[in-house]
Amino acid sequence: MAEIRSLRDAVAALIHDGDTVAMEGFTHLIPFAAAHEVIRQGITDLTLVRMTPDVIYDQLIGAGVVRKLVFSWGGNPGVGSLHRFRDAVENGWPRPLEVEEHSHAGMANRYVAGASGLPFGVLRGYAGTGLPERTDTVGTVRCPFTGEELAAVAALNPDVTVIHAQRADAAGNVQLWGLLGVQKEAALAARRVLVTVEEVVESLEPRPGAVVLPAWTVTAVAEVPDGARPSYAAGYSERDNGRYRDWDAVSRDRAAFAAWLETHVREGAR
Repeated sequence: MAEIRSLRDAVAALIHDGDTVAMEGFTHLIPFAAAHEVIRQGITDLTLVRMTPDVIYDQLIGAGVVRKLVFSWGGNPGVGSLHRFRDAVENGWPRPLEVEEHSHAGMANRYVAGASGLPFGVLRGYAGTGLPERTDTVGTVRCPFTGEELAAVAALNPDVTVIHAQRADAAGNVQLWGLLGVQKEAALAARRVLVTVEEVVESLEPRPGAVVLPAWTVTAVAEVPDGARPSYAAGYSERDNGRYRDWDAVSRDRAAFAAWLETHVREGAR
């Protein structure tokens, strides 16, 4: 049975210096509150994994807690670039950032392989790109049945996967719905799983299209209402588009970012 813990205790128990951490969520259910708690606790030297690193990872990179980023696309959705990410890559501020780039399909297949207990995933992809020459987790394999050469990607098994969801019950079973990315696969591939939820309820009511992660796949659950803001949780909140627009100006300037971090994260303990 998954433990029900406070966000502070769950992050301290599950995420450690040097860990490989996946924080997944697609458009909504992005675990911002957990990311901010990582910053507050001073956890560092992380390898961050995410198919679409957006503002959540821009904040973590700018806070200096990230050593390496494994990803397939990066940007502030509907707005533009990630300026803290760019500053780290181009200028090494606040620290140098190692990057490992994949395609979306490659990242998804890596999670699926990890969740399946396989050493690698296979797909048709990467042909005509320079990624195989730059990324040592991309290779090729020849099909034993057709002889076709296919792309192979090393399995992803994060030390910790963090996701946000709508509900959990007292036993730690988790229910999420709406636009889903690779949360399920990322959770099943990980050694430890932290789920923040909008609410803990007595029992989970069936919902069309919902995914349920049984308690035995989850290490800890933390009840964190609005834990995905400024993204949203379908059925509970709406996306705060203004914060995404405002982030562009904040993140362009190091001093403005440092002031934002102090005011909105370091002093904003949950």
